[in-house]
Amino acid sequence: MDTNTQPQIKKSLYKDFVEITKARLSISVVVSTIAGYLLGFNEEQPFQWLVLVLLIVGGYCMVGASNVFNQIIEIELDAKMDRTKNRPLPSGRITKQNAFILGCVLTVLGLAILYNVNPKTAMFGAISIFMYVSLYTPLKTLTPLSVFVGAFPGAIPFMLGWVAATGHFGIEAGTLFIIQFFWQFPHFWAIGWFLYDDYKKAGFFMLPTGKKDKKTALQTILYTIWMILASIIPAFGFTGNLILSKTAAVIVFLLGLWMLFYAVQLHKQMDAKAARKLMIVSVSYISLLQIIYVIDKFLR
Repeated sequence: MDTNTQPQIKKSLYKDFVEITKARLSISVVVSTIAGYLLGFNEEQPFQWLVLVLLIVGGYCMVGASNVFNQIIEIELDAKMDRTKNRPLPSGRITKQNAFILGCVLTVLGLAILYNVNPKTAMFGAISIFMYVSLYTPLKTLTPLSVFVGAFPGAIPFMLGWVAATGHFGIEAGTLFIIQFFWQFPHFWAIGWFLYDDYKKAGFFMLPTGKKDKKTALQTILYTIWMILASIIPAFGFTGNLILSKTAAVIVFLLGLWMLFYAVQLHKQMDAKAARKLMIVSVSYISLLQIIYVIDKFLR
């Protein structure tokens, strides 16, 4: 083999790995998990770099595996959509067999690594990959309830970090779960709105009514409100060791109103441009919320 082609092959393999594991999405999920860990450690369960590294690597493996299996199942559907037709599987750059092997390796590796953090972290990681691959993925072509089902594995990462730090699932981890659970709906409905035509080619049902209508936009507003309320609950002393100062709660509340504004704009404008803006703001919202929670902990 020409030695000049070897770097190109390695670069191509790396690029395909990044695409099939959806690296950008996987990293954002891992960052959410890191935030949960930083919120969870305390004097009884002190911060440990090794645990954090294991959580990052194991978390990426699990999310990456979920994305690999998702693309194996949806290979024919991805080929129909402009957004996904050039992915490694539909384009033929990676075979189904090799993708399956990669998914299995990432799953086993991820579970083993998370088990070394603690058994509960591995359990929730396994639940996440099972729900995403076996329930959410096939339901996308059957019912709009797929978003509801997908919100469960999508909400696990934030609370997974807390479980990794403490070894326990309680009101604190449950609250982190609920915050990200409600966030899933306006986020994914916004995506489903501005990608409606592309999703339609593959027969995906992502909007609650199946249409870009006022009812869908109204539900987006309502779930944004629920998300805002959930995000400030820790300021009222009901969530155990998960505490939010009054100042931080006000900032989080204002941040939520910022996202709510764009949800209302979608209801008014009813177009893809407004939906795209809401999606971008929703990503900023969840990232900033996690940063505020973590900073507030260290300032108290």
